[in-house]
Amino acid sequence: MVQRKAWLSRIGRAWSRRSVVWLSGVRRVGKTYLSRSLPGAEYFDCELPRVRQAMEDPESFLRQFEGRQLVLDEIHRLANPSELLKIAADHLPGTRILAAGSSTLGASSKFRDTLAGRKAEILLTPMTAADLSDFGRTDLPHRLLRGGLPPFFLSERLPERDFQEWMDGYWAKDIQELFRLERRHSFQKFTELLMARSGGIFEATRFGRECEVSRTTISNYLAVLEATFVVHVLRPYASSPTAEIVSAPRVYAFDTGFVCYYRGIHDLRREDLGFLWEHFVLNEIISQEQNRAVHYWRDKRGHEVDFVIAPRGRAPLAIECKWAPSDLDYSGILAFHHRYPGSSLYVVLPEHRGPGLRRVQGAEVRLVNLAGLMAVLPGHQT
Repeated sequence: MVQRKAWLSRIGRAWSRRSVVWLSGVRRVGKTYLSRSLPGAEYFDCELPRVRQAMEDPESFLRQFEGRQLVLDEIHRLANPSELLKIAADHLPGTRILAAGSSTLGASSKFRDTLAGRKAEILLTPMTAADLSDFGRTDLPHRLLRGGLPPFFLSERLPERDFQEWMDGYWAKDIQELFRLERRHSFQKFTELLMARSGGIFEATRFGRECEVSRTTISNYLAVLEATFVVHVLRPYASSPTAEIVSAPRVYAFDTGFVCYYRGIHDLRREDLGFLWEHFVLNEIISQEQNRAVHYWRDKRGHEVDFVIAPRGRAPLAIECKWAPSDLDYSGILAFHHRYPGSSLYVVLPEHRGPGLRRVQGAEVRLVNLAGLMAVLPGHQT
């Protein structure tokens, strides 16, 4: 069994803060595989009737394993998962529990409210650079085309049928469990359009026309997709909206494989790589930071910066993603620096090595590889 070392280490650090850890992420991202790979942990699949029956008296069940590590997979199948986890957190703090299940459970207000302050949360993202190393295949273009769901990444052939089956399962097993959505065709068409146009500025009215639903319904659909981690919504960074773009967000699909599938990309071209690299960098940032507080920036003259991270009490970090040095264009990042003189400026390249400090028109721009970027983010080693 492959040991996804970075994620196992993250679980260990989370357990040092809280006895209950909630592992979330989209379907087939690898939650069960990761849970089963925890050394020494007792694993329970809550989909099995005998397991659910054993947990009908949660306190008695937990007492059997006091002081040990438990994995409760598919915990959303229990009648009242929040009660079991609350008992564990309040009365058995020496017992370490990793709870994994449907992403929709994490979106439930009851679940959030009941366990507020009692659990640590980990968002398992599609495969990161560290995962590629653990799986023994560091071919980045392969990862960009197949995506970061391990079964898709490891498939011998391009798993085109699996992408549609995933989408059908997402509707049937995730959406229908928590959200009362009735127009399957409209919702799935909206999702597919977002995948195909990933990274674009979001216009609800346009999507409403194409999906034959109201603007309000489109906004509701987007909230559902964001809550279940299928898209990342990046709001614009602005301290003075009059000089910068209005409030339209950018929406990114959660995985490059789905972007390629819905764009009809079967073989990567040179012009695809920079766009998909941008998605991969965003996935890496979200994986390390464990939150999705990432922005983009654009001014009214059309200057853009791919990603902006604004740590509390610190100057913002502006991040541009480029596939190759020949793609370098400093105009956007320099415009951002002119607007925010104290900002830190980074250009992240997949192959960059060595010193990367460039002085461009009075600004310091640092060229880094992915590891170099991760080292300067606020969540480094947390």
